[in-house]
Amino acid sequence: MTTAQESDASESRAPLRSGEGEAPRKHSISFDVEEFFQVANLTHAFPKDRWDEVPSRLDVGMDALLELLERRGARATMFFLGWIAKRRPDLVKRCYDAGHEIASHGWEHEFLWDLDGPRGFNEHLALTEEAIMAAGVPRPVGFRASTFTLTRKTWWAFDVLVERGYLYDSSVHPVRHPTYGVPDFDPAISIVHTEKGSIIEFPVTTLPVGSKNLPIGGGGYFRLMPGAVHRAALSRVTKMGRPVALYLHPWEFDPGQPRIDAPALKKFRHYVGLSRSLDRLDRLLATWKFGTMREVIEGAEIPSAPPS
Repeated sequence: MTTAQESDASESRAPLRSGEGEAPRKHSISFDVEEFFQVANLTHAFPKDRWDEVPSRLDVGMDALLELLERRGARATMFFLGWIAKRRPDLVKRCYDAGHEIASHGWEHEFLWDLDGPRGFNEHLALTEEAIMAAGVPRPVGFRASTFTLTRKTWWAFDVLVERGYLYDSSVHPVRHPTYGVPDFDPAISIVHTEKGSIIEFPVTTLPVGSKNLPIGGGGYFRLMPGAVHRAALSRVTKMGRPVALYLHPWEFDPGQPRIDAPALKKFRHYVGLSRSLDRLDRLLATWKFGTMREVIEGAEIPSAPPS
């Protein structure tokens, strides 16, 4: 899409909301299924051509998460990297058989602007879908880009997702950040119109503070903020009639993972609060009812979307 078309698409978003002040019946929780060595903060230590040499620790976090989700009767959306799905079809099938939604997180955790435009993105989506379906699981209908790199710069990704039949995306983060973010984007669930058709955008949760959105839906704030403060922030969002959308990672539930040398801020972001993550998640699952992103979308009251 051109810059003008991006503006048109932005103006033709139709919000999906519960009634004003009406608490959503269910919230969504999702996990980006990737290894600890595949995160952006540690790329300097783990080049892609050496990933197969690094001992996997994925099962440490996944075992703990799947047991907790089952015990609390919660279902989640698992955004699998294609790289993981190809090597661990057993894990993909295990998650699916447990009632969780399987979605796409791209092939190798690439930033969208590092791909070969729409063509490269299309190829990587196809590879990931193939790996997921090879595990005996339906084709994914949800997508989340690595590090929320679906921005105005990569708005063309919506066209590709629509053409490949995706129901929803969860890649636009309505915050201001040096790497990603679309700060003027509606933080509620909305419909994005493109030349190829329409797709639902389900952003992870933010809390409006003045003219800005505080990104409280991700693992960093989940681990950094005092638990009571984090829960209070989520409660404020629910009182606005907005379903919560949390996203976490299996490595955030593996406090025994190797400590990798990195710049101080990146190191802090990655390792802070790992030892208390599981208990905090348990408290959240006991407080609210959580389901998959698709369940929440399908349970929302969707107004008629205006034509683009």
